[in-house]
Amino acid sequence: MTIASLPFSGLLAGIAAKTPSPGGGAVACASGALAAALAHMVVAYSIGKKNLLAHQAELESAAASLKRLQGILVELGDEDAQAYSLVNELMKLPETDPRRARELPGALDASIQIPMAAIAACDDLLRLCERLAPITNVYLHSDLAIAAVLGESAARASRWNVAVNVAQLPDEARRTRTLAEADRSLADAAARREAVERACRH
Repeated sequence: MTIASLPFSGLLAGIAAKTPSPGGGAVACASGALAAALAHMVVAYSIGKKNLLAHQAELESAAASLKRLQGILVELGDEDAQAYSLVNELMKLPETDPRRARELPGALDASIQIPMAAIAACDDLLRLCERLAPITNVYLHSDLAIAAVLGESAARASRWNVAVNVAQLPDEARRTRTLAEADRSLADAAARREAVERACRH
């Protein structure tokens, strides 16, 4: 069952349950999807406004991008839950088990690349929110600021999943490189969230 197919109460129950997934990765991605949905609402209330007619094409393009980002983040949340379940299963096998030796490297790669993709998607969301701040309905700027705050939070949360999984890699150079890449994206996300909040205060 996917995150999107669950009623909200079912999603909360699944997260709260004593099961390995859905866990932090799915929660981070779901938060990002909520941020994209909220930003989409802001755009929906901006399309057709007389004082924003000059920006209609950009707003319509933004609406499509936000819908796509929402779908990507939901999909990444499901993939994260699956990846973590597989890593958890493989790690319980003896180190000499041939299945563990065969499948664990690929499973670990997936458990790192999925939250990295979530960070990138959240950074894209924040970039879009920054562009939207001056061309959207001012009465919904608190919602746009909330979307930006949630988007940055989702990126920061995803970085924790990168860190916990990258620590299991034997290649120290790759560990350092991956975390540095994640941190560059987080710095960009933080700067954009700050810019959106600043723009939405006016």
